Amino acid sequence: MDYVVHESAIVDEGAKIGVNSKVWHFAHVCSGATVGEGCSLGQNVFVGNKVNIGNNVKVQNNVSVYDNVHLEDDVFCGPSMVFTNVYNPRSFIERKTEYRDTLVRRGATLGANCTIVCGVTIGEYSLVGAGAVINRDVKPFALMVGVPAKQIGWISKYGEQLDLPLEGEAIAVCEHTQDKYILSGKNLTIEG
Repeated sequence: MDYVVHESAIVDEGAKIGVNSKVWHFAHVCSGATVGEGCSLGQNVFVGNKVNIGNNVKVQNNVSVYDNVHLEDDVFCGPSMVFTNVYNPRSFIERKTEYRDTLVRRGATLGANCTIVCGVTIGEYSLVGAGAVINRDVKPFALMVGVPAKQIGWISKYGEQLDLPLEGEAIAVCEHTQDKYILSGKNLTIEG
């Protein structure tokens, strides 16, 4: 094997795990899952059958990545954050054919104890604050906090808040990387 699995973890036959990934204590990766290269699945992580995890993804302790959740490269899932895959669950009604897709785009950060209600797309390099509840799509580079979550600003690829209004016409330069961010209306893009 060219990845590490702790002796207490379970990786079902058929699961695909990339080079240099690590599966830690008491984790369970189901047979249909795909996990990319250089990933870390922390203690007590569950990865369902219909899950795709990109490269260099960090899934911290106590996170369940259920069926129909897809994580692109460089995503960070904070400790005990929650994904769902059924919008209106009932224990006495079978709804496995009603799973909604959730897509977390490249570089996004999902803070500790946040909840992602199924059926949304989390934009690239956005940051969802600790404890926030996401119930609608999140724009790229958006900084989201609260219950339900609201956008309070913009975040750089480097992970620091940019000095920009929520909407309008403006430009900001990241002091760490010199990346240039251009706000046009209600959307932020990075130049280059």
